[in-house]
Amino acid sequence: MAEHNELGKLGEEMAVEFLQKDGYTILQTNWTFQKAEIDIIAQKGNTLAIVEVKTRSSLEFGLPQDFVKPKKIQLLVKAVDAFVNERNLDIEVRFDIIAIHKEGKSFVIEHLIDAFYHF
Repeated sequence: MAEHNELGKLGEEMAVEFLQKDGYTILQTNWTFQKAEIDIIAQKGNTLAIVEVKTRSSLEFGLPQDFVKPKKIQLLVKAVDAFVNERNLDIEVRFDIIAIHKEGKSFVIEHLIDAFYHF
């Protein structure tokens, strides 16, 4: 597996652990619908958090969250609609980003709640 894929997988594992410690229930990871993949679908109270995880080995090329582009957001919105409709959920939906970057030998995790809005 390519090094960046391993870093991404590690980032997603760290994000799941981070969310669980913060009281979230993880409903799905790597859930796919058509061309979209949702990294983490988590629930806390009556809120469904759709979490995009971005992991970088450094901040040299920008913040991890800067790599979530409008096209990706559109795909996520479509996928979430399918997820909610398939399960007939009546729940608040919010889009979060968990940005992770390496700093020395450890990682910095930042949870951006309501990071973007669906349009």
